Amino acid sequence: MEAVLWQTLAGTRGGPNRARILSALDDRPRNANRLADDLDLAYNTIRHHLDVLEDNDIVTSADEDYGTVYLPSERARKHWDTIEDIISQLEQ
Repeated sequence: MEAVLWQTLAGTRGGPNRARILSALDDRPRNANRLADDLDLAYNTIRHHLDVLEDNDIVTSADEDYGTVYLPSERARKHWDTIEDIISQLEQ
């Protein structure tokens, strides 16, 4: 999982935005529209990053058709120290 986290959050051009999204979801679960507003990113950008994070089991969602709420997955929670290390390195 650590390699997946490093690649997803730090190994690509979109990694910093994915890290911001994950930090925001740690603070409070939200839907894509709220994330777009809170992080001042385009809705389509948020959707793309949420799909990448969900495909890699870093976030999970409530199975709703409209206004799906996202939060960090249990797997991500187990490796939260690694996530914090990645985020702190991205902020430098």
